[in-house]
Amino acid sequence: MVCINHHDGYKAMSYSMDLRERTVNFVRAGGSRTEASRLFKVSRKTIFHWLTRPDLSPTPRTRKGKINTLKLVSHVQAHPDRLLRERAAEFGVSPSGMWRALQRMQISKKND
Repeated sequence: MVCINHHDGYKAMSYSMDLRERTVNFVRAGGSRTEASRLFKVSRKTIFHWLTRPDLSPTPRTRKGKINTLKLVSHVQAHPDRLLRERAAEFGVSPSGMWRALQRMQISKKND
């Protein structure tokens, strides 16, 4: 299995090409999906997905954030008193998404 790092800090494991090919070849040679699932320890849903794909290679899981970091920093400097929901609306994201972005950048509202 290949380890893929995600921005959220968790790691997803990707099945090897060898396992994918052996599983698909087993089913195409007449084996059942259920039997292949038990034999190769892969879910039937995954096998079904592999059988419908033209290419068995793992698809990269990338997620581009909506919030531009430089724009957010300048926005915070220009408007330090904005509420979280106002800032989120300005950037087109949810308040929780804005909160996470600010937390990642270690920006917090100081209550003086």
